[in-house]
Amino acid sequence: MAKKTRAEGVLRPPRRRITPALQYGSLVKCADNTGATVLKIIGVLGYKGRLNRIPFCSVGDLVKVVVKEGRPEIRKQQHYAVIIRQRQPYRRPDGIRVAFESNAAVLVTADGKPKGTEIRGPVAKEVVERWKHIGSIAKMVV
Repeated sequence: MAKKTRAEGVLRPPRRRITPALQYGSLVKCADNTGATVLKIIGVLGYKGRLNRIPFCSVGDLVKVVVKEGRPEIRKQQHYAVIIRQRQPYRRPDGIRVAFESNAAVLVTADGKPKGTEIRGPVAKEVVERWKHIGSIAKMVV
């Protein structure tokens, strides 16, 4: 069985190698009903890279975001989010390449539980395998 990693006090399975699609400063859609519309990535949790290399993330990664557009009470604050869709195609172990129409994320608490009660649009299978609570409120898993 794979060894679990600890980052920011969250126990979660290790990430699988997925083609990176988003980086520090990228704007993504918020796909839940928390009131946020556009999120800006300001950090990637668990990223260990070279000096001066821009951190990148892909489907299933936990990131730190700022709400750029949305309800006034959650704007201009830092939140955690999990990337659920990416436009960049990535390859699954069975050989299928998967790409979505948009980049999207959902707001979560520090321990990975979603803040919203529903997710709009499809969710990647890799996210559901890694984050069980997101899978429980997802309507469509691809």
